[in-house]
Amino acid sequence: MRGMFSRVAGRYDFLNHLLSFNIDRYWRARTARRLRPILRRPGSRVLDICCGTGDLLLALESERLGGAVIGCDFSHPMLVSAQRKIVRRRAQSPLVEADALALPFPDGSLDLVTAAFGFRNLANYEKGLAEIRRVLKPSGAAAILEFSRPENPIVAPLYGFYSSKVLPFIGGVISGDRNAYRYLPESVRRFPNAEELAASMRAAGFSRVEYERMTGGIVALHIAYAS
Repeated sequence: MRGMFSRVAGRYDFLNHLLSFNIDRYWRARTARRLRPILRRPGSRVLDICCGTGDLLLALESERLGGAVIGCDFSHPMLVSAQRKIVRRRAQSPLVEADALALPFPDGSLDLVTAAFGFRNLANYEKGLAEIRRVLKPSGAAAILEFSRPENPIVAPLYGFYSSKVLPFIGGVISGDRNAYRYLPESVRRFPNAEELAASMRAAGFSRVEYERMTGGIVALHIAYAS
């Protein structure tokens, strides 16, 4: 998994925007707006896991009134791309190379942990949720923005065709790694649907879980509170 993301890091942003018709920018901006009350808490500590090239952490930082958002990823080339973007935008976000299943943060030390389009790549979802829960303060929250399976009878077959046929072809040709972009629709099919992920978050000890579907259910944003 680490090798696959490292290989596509150089074309990752371009393909994300191209293959989503630039709607991925809206998904991240919407997430940041929803999290504004936590982001603007005085002295709040925020971590974006599986941060990739840093698009979500920069969207989160833009909503803060001061203070950085920490980015964490296990792919070094992704973090190199993120660092270039952070410098270019004169942001403050520090980056940490680490596995989301073993975060290098003390228990109860963070106000918010986010993940955008990376949580489904974890080897163990239950362990990932437990690790997020471990590092959150009692008043903290987790937010997971992830691809989902649309239930709309019109959107579902169209998205199924696009994700299984069109996306892997275009992504493979441009990135030079066909396997990486065949992996995307397969990983979405394996990933829990919106209600199943909400149930898993409740089972992990989060006291309140809410979610919203976006763009016909292609993606879902889950927000869960530690207490």
